[in-house]
Amino acid sequence: MPVPRGSTIDPERTRATILRAATAVLYERGLDGVGVAELCTRVGVSKETLYRHFGTKDKLVEAMLVERSDHVTRWLADVVADAGDDPHDQLTALFGALQEWYDDPVFRGCAMLNAATQHHVEAVRAITARHLDHYLRLLTGIAERAGAARPEILGRQLLMLAEGATLVATHQSTTDVGAHALQAALALLPATDQAALPRAM
Repeated sequence: MPVPRGSTIDPERTRATILRAATAVLYERGLDGVGVAELCTRVGVSKETLYRHFGTKDKLVEAMLVERSDHVTRWLADVVADAGDDPHDQLTALFGALQEWYDDPVFRGCAMLNAATQHHVEAVRAITARHLDHYLRLLTGIAERAGAARPEILGRQLLMLAEGATLVATHQSTTDVGAHALQAALALLPATDQAALPRAM
């Protein structure tokens, strides 16, 4: 990554640039689908530069997963917050946002679950568990606002629907996956107005 004449090296900016570029490659190809040499070529850095900032490819993968998890967590939290206070509207917005993600040509599934499947190492499993915990807290909050008698159970059921929808969209078809998962999610809410179930996304 050449530095223009007269400019100075900013380690944090360089690290962030490497991470951003590597994330796109690793998500597209899979963690084991690209070696260090090809990764460096695609990112535009030398092996020495990559190792200086991350130590190993595994550490780069861990940094990528943490960054992506934080991004997804913020994104979904913002989607729910922007939908207002009604749990039906929050779930509609959440599954609508997921459907938009599924329809994106670069969609390759959940990076955290993909990584946990490909890399059976404790660090990656811990990052995946942390990510799902964040997701579960968001959904449990919706369950609490809906007045669920056992919000922790409803939150877990909603998590299963969201992650199950993502899995189906990854490996089968993206068509209406979000709408189908939303219908099941709304049916789980207490005192659900059945007329509201077929609402278009």
